[in-house]
Amino acid sequence: MPITTEKLAQATNLIAAANVDAWLTFDRETADGGDPVLPLILEGGLTWQSALIVTNKGKKIAIVGNYDAEPIEASGDWDEVIPYVQGIHQALLGTLERVIPQDVKAPRIAVNFSLQDAKADGLKHGMFLQLTQYLKNTRFAGSLVSAEEITLTLRSCKTAGEINLVREAIKTTDRLFDQVSRFARLGRSEMEIYDFVQKTIDDQGLGYGWDRAGNPIVNTGPHSMIGHGRPSSEITIEPGHILHLDLGIIQNGYSSDIQRCWYFPLPGQSEIPPDVAKALAAVFGAITTASKLIRPGVLGWEVDQVARQYIVEAGYPEYQHALGHQVGRLAHDGGAILGPRWERYGQTPLMPLQKNQLFTLELGVMVPDRGYLGLEEIVAITDTGFTWLSERQLDIPVMI
Repeated sequence: MPITTEKLAQATNLIAAANVDAWLTFDRETADGGDPVLPLILEGGLTWQSALIVTNKGKKIAIVGNYDAEPIEASGDWDEVIPYVQGIHQALLGTLERVIPQDVKAPRIAVNFSLQDAKADGLKHGMFLQLTQYLKNTRFAGSLVSAEEITLTLRSCKTAGEINLVREAIKTTDRLFDQVSRFARLGRSEMEIYDFVQKTIDDQGLGYGWDRAGNPIVNTGPHSMIGHGRPSSEITIEPGHILHLDLGIIQNGYSSDIQRCWYFPLPGQSEIPPDVAKALAAVFGAITTASKLIRPGVLGWEVDQVARQYIVEAGYPEYQHALGHQVGRLAHDGGAILGPRWERYGQTPLMPLQKNQLFTLELGVMVPDRGYLGLEEIVAITDTGFTWLSERQLDIPVMI
């Protein structure tokens, strides 16, 4: 079953539960991206002003420019496809009059704006003003409400097909890490490894889970630019360094996001030294301990707090980011996070976790004179807990 078919079926239930009469996605000229929700419910793009309507009774109607109509109809996802030539105004009003009963005194039409999340904020301001103008002096004036409750859940709670696609993306990422293991050696620069990974991604026809310029993140040694920095052509792998990669690819429309580490020993070393072993135990332990709290209904900040407390008690500084974010169409897929109650995160750490959400669990520490040691895994929330989608890194390979 196509992902769009699965997601439209899921949307029908969400709309019925959201106390709205219809969900309306209103967009145009989507070649440069368009509303983030579109790939979930529509194969292909849109050119002219377009209205994709799903009612609380499950009726799915697409009002689109005449040249976009035929492929949308051929998808089989939409009960009715209404093409127009000169303008969408009358077709839109006529459809709303037809699908929202006359006895509904205060219609509620959910549209895609959000104060909390960029992935739920796809309705451009100009399009919002245009839609408001179309509805002026009709019974639908003042009827527009946020579809955040619908779009966040639709994007967050993955179908079986979506989870399988993320699993496959993770497997491909693991193979890329294997290739890095064979390529990385003493004297290689961060930039050489970055270029090698990007060439491999490009050769395989894969995409990037976040901006290409910062993917992968490559760090080796104590002087590397940690976080979202660029790799250096001057910093090379030296004996005693930790090599760290943060990598996310897109395959068949779905993303991975994994971090892995390697250790390059000093002369005479055949295993990781005590300071690296201590850091690995702290990072691994923080992720493990926090994961035991994951289940539907738990708040994201509660999971983050457990990991944050663990890493501090292990003797390392508090990490300056969230423990985890959702993964799906992109590496950062929006919605609830496993993060602290900081202003910058808004309400997202206060959202209850839900079944079939996919989260990263990620953190790291600096090891003096060695570099950054960070791990990142992906989990799927189940009825009563979670399951690991990635195969956890249990130890750090010694690159002899």
